Amino acid sequence: MSIIFDEVKKTFTLHTKGSTYQMQVDRFGFLLHLYYGRRTEGCMEYLLTFADRGFSGNPYDAGQERAYSMDVLPQELPSQGTGDYRSPAVIVKNGDGSYGCDFRYRGYRILEGKYCIPGLPAVYGDGEEAQTLEIDLEDKVSGVQVTLLYGVLPQLDIITRSGRVINGGSGKIYLEKAQAACLDWVSGDYDLMSFYGRHAMERTVQRTAAAHGAQVISSRRGTSSHQYNPMMILAQRETTEDAGSCYAMSFVYSGGFKGEVERDQYNQTRALLGLSDELFSYPLEPGETFHIPEVVLSYSSQGLARLSQNLHICFRSHLCRGKYRDSIRPVLLNSWEASYFDFDGESIYRLAEQAAELGMEMLVLDDGWFGKRDDDNSGLGDWYVNEKKLGMPLSRLIEKINGLGLKFGIWFEPEAVNEDSDLYRNHPDWAFTVPGRGPVRARNQLILDFSRREVVDYIYEKMCGILDQGNIEYVKWDMNRSLADCYSRQTPDQGRVQYDYMLGLYDFLERLLQRYPNLLLEGCSGGGGRFDAGMLYYAPQIWCSDNSDALDRLSIQYGTSFGYPVSAVGAHVSAVPNHQTGRVTPLSTRAVVAMAGTFGYELDPRKLSEEEKQAIREQIGRYKRHASLIGNGLYYRLSDPLSQEIGAWEFVSEDGSEILVNAVMLEIHGNMTVNYLRLKGLPEGCLYRQEESGMVYGSDALMETGIPLPVEMGEYHAYQMHLERV
Repeated sequence: MSIIFDEVKKTFTLHTKGSTYQMQVDRFGFLLHLYYGRRTEGCMEYLLTFADRGFSGNPYDAGQERAYSMDVLPQELPSQGTGDYRSPAVIVKNGDGSYGCDFRYRGYRILEGKYCIPGLPAVYGDGEEAQTLEIDLEDKVSGVQVTLLYGVLPQLDIITRSGRVINGGSGKIYLEKAQAACLDWVSGDYDLMSFYGRHAMERTVQRTAAAHGAQVISSRRGTSSHQYNPMMILAQRETTEDAGSCYAMSFVYSGGFKGEVERDQYNQTRALLGLSDELFSYPLEPGETFHIPEVVLSYSSQGLARLSQNLHICFRSHLCRGKYRDSIRPVLLNSWEASYFDFDGESIYRLAEQAAELGMEMLVLDDGWFGKRDDDNSGLGDWYVNEKKLGMPLSRLIEKINGLGLKFGIWFEPEAVNEDSDLYRNHPDWAFTVPGRGPVRARNQLILDFSRREVVDYIYEKMCGILDQGNIEYVKWDMNRSLADCYSRQTPDQGRVQYDYMLGLYDFLERLLQRYPNLLLEGCSGGGGRFDAGMLYYAPQIWCSDNSDALDRLSIQYGTSFGYPVSAVGAHVSAVPNHQTGRVTPLSTRAVVAMAGTFGYELDPRKLSEEEKQAIREQIGRYKRHASLIGNGLYYRLSDPLSQEIGAWEFVSEDGSEILVNAVMLEIHGNMTVNYLRLKGLPEGCLYRQEESGMVYGSDALMETGIPLPVEMGEYHAYQMHLERV
């Protein structure tokens, strides 16, 4: 049993392979957090301390007992209104206008299998893989109830947290803050690792001390955003890649979020992650239920590498779904950087001919094939094929490309609309705008109100009408602006609109995948603006960044690797000079970097030399040989490309039988020193033979001293070494 309830101590203990999570119902009915960390036995209530502390109030139930205060005690669901002045997980505005709720324990259930959340993405697991703990809490005055949900996947060292809020009272209430997970540590010095960025430069690693006061990462943009990723790590100060304790919190949601880390007056640390509380005030009528999106938790006592691997395996095998969950993805050529908006059916077919000749497996037709769409100022929302531009029906183009032995994919941006479109002219009220105000434009487009069912249904039917025209096996789902002017004309309570928008989006995606179960969906939002665990439930791969420059991609993919598996990282070889930076890097280097992802190409093969074409054939062959190891192997970061001369990473098969080592030289200097690449995760006492050189190495020496990288003239050389156990 991974979930144990002690009737005497009133403790709930959640065990995974390497961790223990424990909480306790105390004598007043509060649900206190006792422990989360290295697996252990026994009751950890001894960690709680009590003292009369100035300006820390006491619950009415405690009578004259001044030593008992929620302002100090660690809790599972801290709420506003109990005398805890730290940041709460839940804020409720009651029907009489008062704020506050005081949740006390009512009961529990232990269920086999992992819980699901209606309308929302969530980790899944059957009865042999997972258990669920449900704990019921209630505010007796208002009748508001909360059921806390804990999913335990013991073999993966994963615990998930969610909850549902039920208005059990007689009047309307407003939920004004809803965080899915709260972790309270009574001691310890922690660093917060967060992942910040901007469009075309996402998920840069930042590690700072969790200091007194509150540190906040968030998105007010209606999407998880390029600016902050909805994932954070709390690591003890001494923790490294290979040793030390660390905790991950990853939000399974694609809209606005808020993560908080607060060190209080008594050197205790609280971490919260959940929905953004800005522009959020969700109404609940009597009897209505609100579902809080899920947070995935993991703990490692063996450093950051193991923590990342826990998340990788969980997301790859228990969040991603469908035909392509465990399959090697097709090597594709995307038309965007080859053609932009300047193409017709014949030019796309010629691209496909080149792709087939080079050994690629799919041609993707990007933006510009629909409506009046020769630039990004018009046409969004008009989802009908521009046959005049293509010079043929879409069905004919698909047939011709399939005839080359290639799969066919296509680009959509279903959530947006241009004012210069038939859709907007016919239904201007379907776009987010505030009455009487000029809308905030971005990329000359507005956002459709996906909180309204009729809007979602209309776009869904139009999109299906396109997908039914031929054998379309891949869709790139793009979203190229942040939400603003979030006003829905059919909603009296505007504080619900952004959450309902996400429910509309998820409903659309779910229906799409049910109707087209063999479709490979790739998420995209200007690249990595919606790279989150929520989207992985629908799209097993996400375009990692609009920036395909190999050097920039090293740092982007490095940051991404802390929370997301390589199989989810959309990565392509693009042309040089690079279209985002103007930088020139060797073709071999671009390929090695793109092989830390789903692998594809974003260029015009007709502009390549015969030597480059032959190199691409060899790259594709090499990728296919190692694709299973890349997609399913244990991933190790061998360097920090933000601070070291090399960017290096490694894939190790779970049984340790083979390794793929990758490195890119970031700097070159006169009289250059040698960089030794120390490998990780190998079984001790083994020998490995390198495929390329035939050299044989001892596993212990590889991990202790490493392999010397060649010292070569020229910039940005890359190296890839495949080793097999002898």
